[in-house]
Amino acid sequence: MPSVAFYTLGCKVNFYDTEAIWQLFKNDGYEQVDFEATADVYLINTCTVTNTGDKKSRQIIRRAVRRNPDAVIAVTGCYAQTSPAEILAIPGVDLVIGTQDREQLMTHIRSIQADREPVNAVRNIMKTRQFEELDVPDFAERTRAFLKIQEGCNNFCTFCIIPWSRGLSRSRDPQSVVAQARQLVAAGYKEIVLTGIHTGGYGDDLDNYRLADLLWALDEVDGLERVRISSIEASQIDERVIEVLNRSDKMCRHLHIPLQAGDDEVLRRMRRKYTTAEFAEKIRLLHEAMPGVAITTDVIVGFPGETEEMFERGYRFMEELGFAEMHVFPYSKRTGTPAARMEDQVDEEVKHARVHRLIELSERMQLRYAEGFVGQVLDVIPERDYKGAPGTGLLMGYSGNYIQVVFDGAASLVGELCRVHITEAGANECRGNLVRVLESKPIVAAQPAAAGAR
Repeated sequence: MPSVAFYTLGCKVNFYDTEAIWQLFKNDGYEQVDFEATADVYLINTCTVTNTGDKKSRQIIRRAVRRNPDAVIAVTGCYAQTSPAEILAIPGVDLVIGTQDREQLMTHIRSIQADREPVNAVRNIMKTRQFEELDVPDFAERTRAFLKIQEGCNNFCTFCIIPWSRGLSRSRDPQSVVAQARQLVAAGYKEIVLTGIHTGGYGDDLDNYRLADLLWALDEVDGLERVRISSIEASQIDERVIEVLNRSDKMCRHLHIPLQAGDDEVLRRMRRKYTTAEFAEKIRLLHEAMPGVAITTDVIVGFPGETEEMFERGYRFMEELGFAEMHVFPYSKRTGTPAARMEDQVDEEVKHARVHRLIELSERMQLRYAEGFVGQVLDVIPERDYKGAPGTGLLMGYSGNYIQVVFDGAASLVGELCRVHITEAGANECRGNLVRVLESKPIVAAQPAAAGAR
């Protein structure tokens, strides 16, 4: 049986794409082996969001060539899309395929195995208008399934290379999304995470069909307990989206809304399409419509031209909004973007100090948000044994509003919808007690660790 090994760099969309590519190999009779093992084909799914992503991608490609010089070395993903010639210049690379046309992968690989001629299958992504249909019917972790509904981005923020590597926004056909959701439910998944490069832009290229329409369609899928949106821009949260989030029991009370900066001048230089006042108003409307909603965000620290005064203004703004969690990144120059050419680049030590302050603020806000749920009962889907320690009798999972909860329970409850009484709050995790399982199956009492050990 021929073998394939994968290495994925970058974001969740890349990990989804790798899973989809594995289905193509599996259907062609391949077995998957570890990347450190000897394989017939090595496929590296690359990232180009930072210069470091490019460098790491090149290192991994060379590692695969060294592992088995006779193997077919195939490279896909964002770095492959933007710099195919750079990758083909690495001795041993056989195929570069970018972020589209991946349904043709197996054809290319068979032809390379026959005549060992390198293939550059990358074409202009900006001309692509169709969503690439690649299904993932099953995931390694059984509790949450990812469903890619959208590809590309129309925003062209000054710090970002992604529109050039992923192309313009294009949406998956709604009927295809719902059919795939039904398949995932049939495979045992209770929660689906809608994902994409610019997920909230779903429907921008469709006639009279937007994200809110898709959410209502998913609301009608029998057996689906939870729908989570991986990320959505503030500008894409309109009255219809708020209505479905509020009225549907299946929509998770958690939204990830990237802020990127809390100062209007920095936002303008980033070419973000909102002011802090507009962003704050959307957050206010969401809290009004959904009391207790968890709003998490991304923040870039030390963008070119960010003064101490701008940073302090942003700090206070974030503190006032009271996020449930912030993902904080120091600004990193990306060659080929307008921001990389800007003057007033911020000193690395200054960036580091600012990042540290925002991470501390995030942890305080996380704790404050979690404390509001002590004494309440939340629905939690356990994902695994706590910290991968089997036999401890503890499970870890997420509530609908994305609080990480640890509680007593048998391993058989992984993937089930459980009601858990929250007893203790923490910045990164809360503790609770199992009340009941929202299924017909009976609760199995957790065994003490000592009794269970043999």
